[in-house]
Amino acid sequence: MSRPGRPSAAPPGRRHRAPAIGYFVTGTDTGVGKTVVAAILTLGLDAEYWKPVQSGVDGPAGLSTDSECVARWTGLPAGRLRPEAYRLALPASPHLSAAREGVSIRLPRLTLPATRRPLVVEGAGGILVPLNGRKLMVDLMAQLRLPVILVARASLGTINHTLLSLEALRARRLPVAGVVVNGPANGADLAANVAAIQHYGQARILAVLPLLPALTPAGLRAAWARFGGKLAPPARGAGKAGA
Repeated sequence: MSRPGRPSAAPPGRRHRAPAIGYFVTGTDTGVGKTVVAAILTLGLDAEYWKPVQSGVDGPAGLSTDSECVARWTGLPAGRLRPEAYRLALPASPHLSAAREGVSIRLPRLTLPATRRPLVVEGAGGILVPLNGRKLMVDLMAQLRLPVILVARASLGTINHTLLSLEALRARRLPVAGVVVNGPANGADLAANVAAIQHYGQARILAVLPLLPALTPAGLRAAWARFGGKLAPPARGAGKAGA
């Protein structure tokens, strides 16, 4: 485990592997279910998982970080989860958490690990969350050039939040693989929200997920079935063209 706020060393014995392929999972906001969706994708795609920047290291043993949650929910071995480059104690925007610990998040240190499997990368917060005094999460996405999966709420307000997020991604010419609408609708017209996101956002809806009754391997695999074969490991170089 790396020290809080400090970049971790690359695992030995991996330097000659092929460049990583996969997806970058982001959200319209914090708390929209990015980690749950990332866990579903990691299991469904037989992938590895990487959270480059973890902000807020707290909670019960084994569930204090998103990586630990993914490990617990999927039942995957430790070798399928790559260590965070930065582990920051304060549960806040990464630039604030890093400043509290006297470090600066440096994008040149956030390079894709080489792997023979697809790689699911999970961001922190939303698309325009600051990482340091100059760079935002979207700058990291642009650097990694993976197709982006946007996780959106199902409830009231999701149309505006999702369309704004899609605009931000396309302004940087980032490839958008699609949108996952996640969680309870809380009285909103779910079908109308999904249709509006698809129509006005010109985005593919990858899946509509309810609140999962159990965060277990079986529960995650059942959720993966809702993707209906719409998502597969992308071909190498799939993140090089803008959407």
